[in-house]
Amino acid sequence: MPARTRMTPENIAASLPSLAGWSVVDGKLHREFKFADFIAAWGFMSRVALIAQSLDHHPDWSNVYNTVRIDLDTHDAGGITEKDFELARRIDALLPSG
Repeated sequence: MPARTRMTPENIAASLPSLAGWSVVDGKLHREFKFADFIAAWGFMSRVALIAQSLDHHPDWSNVYNTVRIDLDTHDAGGITEKDFELARRIDALLPSG
């Protein structure tokens, strides 16, 4: 299980290039995903939900039609942890190019 210790800004900056499309916004890992339509976006969210539940780590997210916005941080650590990076990697693996 990935660590729940808050990462330093230097560690985050060093790890971020391994996540294509992700950035740090307001102290959280952030990415927006676009899909063909609402059904495709909702299906993606359903798959993410299963992974998040298995990790006991749940994203802050929203969905408007074909766009899913995800923000990741570890609340009990007060910031970004390796657990957030692990969930981001698993989310990316759901994508056709992932």
